[in-house]
Amino acid sequence: MNILHNISLQKYNTFGIHVVAKRFISVDAVYQLKELLKEEKDIFLISGGSNMLLTKDIEKLVVHVDIKGISIDKEDENHVYLTVNAGENWHDFVLWCVSQNYGGIENLSLIPGNVGTCPIQNIGAYGVEVKDTITKVEALEIENQKLRIFSNDDCKFGYRNSIFKNDEKGKYVITSVGFKLTKKNHQLDTTYGAIENELASKEIKKPTLKDISDAVIAIRKSKLPDPKEIGNSGSFFKNPVIAKTAFLKLQKEYPKIPSYPVISSGVEKSQVKVPAGWLIEKAGFKGKRFGDYGVHEKQALVLVNYGNASGKDIYQLAKNIQQKILELFNIALEIEVNIIH
Repeated sequence: MNILHNISLQKYNTFGIHVVAKRFISVDAVYQLKELLKEEKDIFLISGGSNMLLTKDIEKLVVHVDIKGISIDKEDENHVYLTVNAGENWHDFVLWCVSQNYGGIENLSLIPGNVGTCPIQNIGAYGVEVKDTITKVEALEIENQKLRIFSNDDCKFGYRNSIFKNDEKGKYVITSVGFKLTKKNHQLDTTYGAIENELASKEIKKPTLKDISDAVIAIRKSKLPDPKEIGNSGSFFKNPVIAKTAFLKLQKEYPKIPSYPVISSGVEKSQVKVPAGWLIEKAGFKGKRFGDYGVHEKQALVLVNYGNASGKDIYQLAKNIQQKILELFNIALEIEVNIIH
C-alpha cells in the first residue's frame, strides 16, 4: 500500500470539484484497511464521491475504499441473501440484480455512488428506500479495527438518515452491506412519480423488473444531468416534512403546491412532505446560472458545476436558496449532501 501525495480529488467526487488530498491511499481489501487503521486514525473516507461537496483541500489522509465483490450467502425458493462489498458501484449492482431477476431495488436505478454509502443516507427514489432490503451493514470500527455487524434495526434508518449520519458518524468504515431480495412474486412499485406514464407510453401492462428499471433510468436521464458530463451530486436538498396545518396555510396562498404523504408510524395524518424542487423553482432558481455553477434547468433540486466552480461557490448558492425558501414559505430546507468544510 503506497501513500500518494498531493493528489487531485476531482475524479473522486461527482461534483468534479478540484481540491487536493495532501496524502491519499486506495484500499481494495478489508485486511488492508485493518492494517492502515492501526497506524492512522484521523482519516477522510471517500468511495463513490456522490454525496459530498468538497470546499477545501483535505489535510487528513484520504482513504479511497475500493473493496469489490458480490456473494450469495443463502437462498430459498422466494428470496436471495447477498453480501455486497462497499466499493461496488450502486447502479451496476442494481443492473446485475435485475439481470438475475432479484427484485426490490429496481426503482433505485441510476443513483450515483457506491454500495458502501447507500445505508448512510438511506438512499431512496420513486417510492422505495434501500432500508427495506438491507439485512445488515458490516463496518470496521476505526478506533480498534474490530468488525461490527449492524442489523437493520441497529442502523436506525429514517428519511435520508441513519445511525451513520448521527450517533456513529466518523466512527466506522462500512465494508459491506447485506441485502434480502425477492426471486419471485416481486412487489413492484409503479405508482410513484412518472413510472406509470413511462410504462404506458411503451404500452407495457405487466412490467418486469427490467421494465421498471428501464423506466426509472429513462425518467432520471430526462431530468437529471450525468455527473460525467456536468458535475453534480443528484438531489442537493431533502424534501421537507412539515405540519399539515402549515401546509394548509401555504395551500391557500399557493393552491397548486404539491405534497406527498409521510410514510412513518404515527404521523401520516399530521405531517406532509413537500417537494423541495417545487419550492426552489417557485423561488425562481430553476435554471439559474452563476458563471461556472448554478441550478439545473430541468430539476431544481440539483445544483451543478459547469466546469471550474469551487465547492465554496456551490455551498454559498445552497445557503442563498435556503434563505429564500425560508423567507417565502417559512420552510427550513435541509441539505442532503455532506458538506466538507
